[in-house]
Amino acid sequence: MGRPRYIMLGGFLGAGKTTSILRFAEWLTKRGERVGLITNDQAAGLVDTALSRAHQFPTEEIAGGCFCCRFNSLVDAAAALSADDDRRPDVFLAEPVGSCTDLVATVSLPLQQIYGDAYRVSPMSVVIDPLRCLRVLGIEGGKKFSENVRYIYRKQLEEADLIAINKLDLLDADQLSALRSALGREFPSAEVFEVSAREGRGLEPWFEAAYGGEAEGGPAMEVDYATYGEGEALLGWLNGTVRFTCDTEIDGNALLRSLADGIGGALERSGAEVAHLKMTLTPIGDPFAIGAVNLVRDGAGAEQSHHLDEPLEDGELLINLRAEAAPELLRSTVESALGTVLGGGFALDYQVDHLEHFRPGQPVPTHRMAGA
Repeated sequence: MGRPRYIMLGGFLGAGKTTSILRFAEWLTKRGERVGLITNDQAAGLVDTALSRAHQFPTEEIAGGCFCCRFNSLVDAAAALSADDDRRPDVFLAEPVGSCTDLVATVSLPLQQIYGDAYRVSPMSVVIDPLRCLRVLGIEGGKKFSENVRYIYRKQLEEADLIAINKLDLLDADQLSALRSALGREFPSAEVFEVSAREGRGLEPWFEAAYGGEAEGGPAMEVDYATYGEGEALLGWLNGTVRFTCDTEIDGNALLRSLADGIGGALERSGAEVAHLKMTLTPIGDPFAIGAVNLVRDGAGAEQSHHLDEPLEDGELLINLRAEAAPELLRSTVESALGTVLGGGFALDYQVDHLEHFRPGQPVPTHRMAGA
């Protein structure tokens, strides 16, 4: 059997990486390729993993740090997905933590230079939310992250071989033209694509470039790890798992939207900048029936990407929240919203099975290679 291909889709929190990867996996499957997905987070209980498995793609989750700091776990995850020769993936699609950068030097190059006999490594893709990017690049005004968080965002774009401007439906022609011009001016080495992963528009040229290309293995970019670490440490992180039961059937889609609006509204009033709130809801014992909601910017409103077809009598809720705010604020906000929405508005008996909140630690890569 030939070497499997490793394709990494990076980008900042809330850019639409998971939706893009699921579309990519479907596209590859239709071409007859076997696909394995590798998800990644600073902590366990990842919404992305639940969504990938609900779509019935073989998936491994790496928690406790980004691929760069858990490189050996990344290799182990690929090995686990390949354990059955009959289901061995032809392509690995990997989604790194949205607050991480320097992935070419710490992941792509080590895969090429240490495991070149085992993998073919594709060019680095970076997915962007266009409205957030317009703010970060100074093209439009509005609330945006602090300087060190923006440093991470720009570094992600700097190392990209392929940039996918996602969510085209959010832009008018003038905004798209201004964004393309800025990306071409500031990151001239990247090839830029215009896509809507949610709507399935414009994806094939990007997928063809990622699937058919080879990482060049050129020089690694310069990164100030002190600034990078300070930027990550400004972000609060919360992962939670909640189970509930009720006496009568409820509308799980309405519950998700109400909870997202409650959390998002409270954080906006507190002055916190939301990077990404994403939640899934599944009936207990049925992970393939899934509802999912996302909130990716202050004032944007929650968007539901997956809908539950039937009412619920019980459920498991996964909550992943990232924002430029103190982790303690995230916890108190989520706990208050759970009490108001689940215990109040929906009158449910609920139990918080897992809740952790923290700031990411200083990134310490397993390998960092300079390239050719």
